[in-house]
Amino acid sequence: MLDEHWLEVSLIVDGEMAEAVSDVLTRHVSGGVVIESTQITYETNAQGQVAGPLRVCGYLRADENLENAKQSLLEGLWHLGQIREMPPVTFAPVAEVDWTEVWKQHFHPVPIGKHLLIGPTWIEFESESRVEIKLDPGMAFGTGTHPTTQLCLEILEDLLEEQGGRTQDLPSTLLRMIDVGCGSGILGIAAVKFGVRHVLGVDHDADAIAVARQNGALNGVEKFLELSTGSLSEIKSGAYSIMAAPLVTVNILAPVILKMLESGLSDLVESQGYLVLSGILEGQAGEVETAVQRNGMRIQETRQHGDWIAFLVEKLS
Repeated sequence: MLDEHWLEVSLIVDGEMAEAVSDVLTRHVSGGVVIESTQITYETNAQGQVAGPLRVCGYLRADENLENAKQSLLEGLWHLGQIREMPPVTFAPVAEVDWTEVWKQHFHPVPIGKHLLIGPTWIEFESESRVEIKLDPGMAFGTGTHPTTQLCLEILEDLLEEQGGRTQDLPSTLLRMIDVGCGSGILGIAAVKFGVRHVLGVDHDADAIAVARQNGALNGVEKFLELSTGSLSEIKSGAYSIMAAPLVTVNILAPVILKMLESGLSDLVESQGYLVLSGILEGQAGEVETAVQRNGMRIQETRQHGDWIAFLVEKLS
């Protein structure tokens, strides 16, 4: 056995391929899959702007089953390649002690929207004009640099600032939020920074919840976050302190969003409330829009970043 304990698997793809490749990797790797931008163009004060194609990566455990796992993964990617030409696959051994170092190579302070600055805990950064969020993303729970997360953050910022957040108190009708699939907790943390006072964040992965709690504490907002394992069905069953809110965010993937809409996602949104949907590829937008309208809601705003679409949805009654 080599000293290395993990084998990193990565592919550089465009936005349209990222979802499909991520789905294949998820079936074979440990700890989830990461989708990150490959380039950051730097501005002043060590700030950066995300650019370039996407890097999809995951990790295989380097044990006695490694070769079988690697072969199964390659077979899955081969089948995907019969539909569309695949980029080359890169394998790189990663030592256990270097696990977090992998993230430090790719994660730097990034300005998002008008007033947000997202950065890692291992880099000192501050801004007089931006709201700072420090993240320790853990193994596979997001840094905010993926276009779908950026779109959500931009929509949240504009919506909450328009209602008076950050510079003054939000109206009582926007003090609560539900984040379905909260991952690193970045959306809930941002919402609190803009004035939301109670965020219920749920995720099916217990490790993601642990990471979200840590990030909440790093940013001094943990008392405003209610975080737990679960998903839509648990919220609707009354397992948590709230079953609906005036603001709901879902940053997952279009097929999952469609299933949630069929299963009563709109019930989580209070009358005249807002639903932010992201993780939608351009070719999937029409189907999602139809499902939104079928559930008594309307799309108030559409934003796009490359191949990715996000909707700000308003519940009509």
